[in-house]
Amino acid sequence: MKVKPDQDHFEVLRKIDKTPNYSQRQLAKGLGFSLGKLNYCLKALQAKGFVKIKNFKQQPKKITYMRYVLTPRGIAERSRLTLNFMKRKMQEYDELKKELKQNKK
Repeated sequence: MKVKPDQDHFEVLRKIDKTPNYSQRQLAKGLGFSLGKLNYCLKALQAKGFVKIKNFKQQPKKITYMRYVLTPRGIAERSRLTLNFMKRKMQEYDELKKELKQNKK
C-alpha cells in the first residue's frame, strides 16, 4: 500500500509535537523513515510554514543540535490531518461492518 504525502506529514507533525528535542536520526528511527525521507518531509513542512527548524548550541561542549517546533499553522495542519485520518478510519470501519453483515446473510 502506497502512503500518501499527507499521511507522512501527519506522522512527522505528530512525532515532532510529542518529541521536539529529538534529533533527525531519532525522529527517522521513531517513524520508521530513512533519513532522506524524513529530511524531504521536514523541508516540505518547513516550506509550507508548518515547522520551524532552530539551531541551538549547548554551552559546555558547544555542540550544535537542531530543534523542530510546530508553528501555529503546523498545529492547525496537524489538527486538519487528524480529522481526515479519523474520517478515513470511520469509513473503513463502516465498510467492514457492512461487509460482515453481508457475509452473515
